Amino acid sequence: METGRTVKDVSPHEFVKAYAAHLKRSGKMELPHWTDIVKTARFKELAPYDPDWYYIRAASMARKIYLRHGIGVGGFQKIYGGRRRNGSCPPHFCKSSGAVARHILQQLQKMDIIDIDPKGMRSAWMGNRYILVRSVH
Repeated sequence: METGRTVKDVSPHEFVKAYAAHLKRSGKMELPHWTDIVKTARFKELAPYDPDWYYIRAASMARKIYLRHGIGVGGFQKIYGGRRRNGSCPPHFCKSSGAVARHILQQLQKMDIIDIDPKGMRSAWMGNRYILVRSVH
């Protein structure tokens, strides 16, 4: 007897790649006009080279919310943050862009992929968990 598959059963890289393609195919996600020129963090020097970076980040964020409920903009800033090189000074950790995380969370809520519970925490509700897993297989 075959058991049901969840997001945890699939490789994170394969899931994010497949779900990003699903988000792009669906056409429900509105891209902001600044996606081709914005840096994703203060410590980055250039904008992302991949033209589909927004869908990949959205798929990654949907997966993170599925696995860890209640992550907000600040949590995603820490997750996608990294090392800032300060020239001759020592490097320090720097958070990623809050505007990118905020806009993607708003888009995921608008598409009903994630939901906000009465306590104000974001989570992927059961119907959408099925959609997350189904879109990969």
